[in-house]
Amino acid sequence: MGTVRSGAVKLKGNPVDLAGPQLSVGQAAPEFSLQDTGLKEVTLGSTSGKTRIIATIPSLDTPVCHAETRKFNEQAASLTNVEILVVSMDLPFGQKRWCGAEGIDKVRTLSAHRCTKFGEDYGVLIQGGALDSCLARAIFVIDGSGKLKYVEYVGEISEHPNYDAALAAARS
Repeated sequence: MGTVRSGAVKLKGNPVDLAGPQLSVGQAAPEFSLQDTGLKEVTLGSTSGKTRIIATIPSLDTPVCHAETRKFNEQAASLTNVEILVVSMDLPFGQKRWCGAEGIDKVRTLSAHRCTKFGEDYGVLIQGGALDSCLARAIFVIDGSGKLKYVEYVGEISEHPNYDAALAAARS
């Protein structure tokens, strides 16, 4: 593993170690290969040409992740030429079951379960502790050409991201 960042993100007040760099606005978004609920590969390139909101979460089966995904699903209808991708280590089968049970149909859930590369490249892979190998809560808004327009690493994993700022970046 490359860089490990400590202390910038916390879980219930306790510092969490994250693998990978901290991305910044203006950088090229790292390419990725994730699996959708139909077990198909989804890449950054396969979603190009539109703005992408990528929300990384520890698991759909936690209250804040649940609420966050619902919020983005509700907001999706008001966004034009924007795709919302919610990424976790949850298996695609669990993501599909959860989305069906919750009526989530406007965001795409993607699984990073196959390898840790996505989490490392985006600087959200948790190392050690209770959420070892899960993804930290973060939001990345990527323009149609693959540049980062907005980046938020949520300082406390158990809290919500800044929805208004992320949605404003996606609309701009």
